[in-house]
Formats: sequence, structure tokens, C-alpha cells
Amino acid sequence: MICKQFRLSIPEKERLIRIKTRTGIGNWNVICRWALCWSLNEPTVPGGAMPLSDSNVEMSWLTFAGEYHEVYEELIRERCLRDGLMTDGDTLCRSFRLHLCRGISHYSSRDVLKSIHDLLRSVPEEE
Repeated sequence: MICKQFRLSIPEKERLIRIKTRTGIGNWNVICRWALCWSLNEPTVPGGAMPLSDSNVEMSWLTFAGEYHEVYEELIRERCLRDGLMTDGDTLCRSFRLHLCRGISHYSSRDVLKSIHDLLRSVPEEE
């Protein structure tokens, strides 16, 4: 398990509210899964400091990842290896949070996501 529980930052919470309004997706964990996958698909390593945990939105790993929790964990582990990072618990958790934060920021951008159709169009084409 990447982390047992995690709490989002206030900016992440506010961004998720905007995304939820634009898309009509009712559950934040679903939006967070899309955001994580978008970020994991980006070629660059997410930068910045670890996001704060200062909002009242807390999620367990199993709520976030659902029945595919093992798949999400392996995706993060593989991405850490590809980025030359360790795969210890702290590194996996940090990588998860940085990718999640980057994905939420991306999808909350005004010109990226205006509707659920834009979210569906964000899926990369198969090569």
C-alpha cells in the first residue's frame, strides 16, 4: 500500500471542486485517479515541495484506488524506477502525492478542462 491515508492541501481541494463542477463527476477519488494517470503519463518528473496536508479532505489509499489499488501501486513503483528513484515506502508516497498534485493542477487549469468531454479527450492516443 502506497500510504494508508492522505490529506489533500487546501489548493488541491479548491481545484477538485472546480473540476467536479466542470465535469459533473461526483466523486473526488475518480477525479484523483484521472489526475494521477495523466501525470504518470507525462515524461517529466513532477517537481516542487511535498503538498501540504492542510484541508479537511482525507482519503484512504483503498478509497482512492478502489479495486485496482495494486495496479495503481505498481504504476507508481514503475514510474519511480523509470525516474531513477528508490521504491521504499516514503519515496512511493512522495511520488504519488507529487504526481497527484500535478495532475489536479493540470486538470483544474481554465483552458484544459471545461467539461467531461475534455477529460475524455485528454486520454493519450494509442501508439
